[in-house]
Amino acid sequence: MTLDPDRFKGLSSFRSALRRFLAASEAISRQAGVTQQQYQVLLEIRAADSGELAMKDLAEQLMLTPHAAVQMIDRLAKADLARRRASTDDRRVVFVSLTPRGEELIDELAASHLDELLRQEARLRDSLARLRKLGT
Repeated sequence: MTLDPDRFKGLSSFRSALRRFLAASEAISRQAGVTQQQYQVLLEIRAADSGELAMKDLAEQLMLTPHAAVQMIDRLAKADLARRRASTDDRRVVFVSLTPRGEELIDELAASHLDELLRQEARLRDSLARLRKLGT
């Protein structure tokens, strides 16, 4: 199935809008001294209802191998942004949570990311609307 030129333009427009947001996101994170992946880890932990996540769940949510998740938490723990806690029920299970410093940082980063997302809202919305119209 060949797509017509308008669909290619619509897909290109959406990718461009998304890339603009991601570039701004990278700059926000870099300025705060964390990588994009570290920001995502902090965000996932902060979003957890209980304030902590099992390491296994964190790895699954971020599509990381368990080993990569452990390395990421090692770096965040060394920076005093996250901590581990062994389960009292099953010693094989390790929970991760944010330190007060980690909570403060993710709150600031999330606010900056939300501001940027709202700045990009029109471009993202328009490109999605264009794709929706072409999809019918």
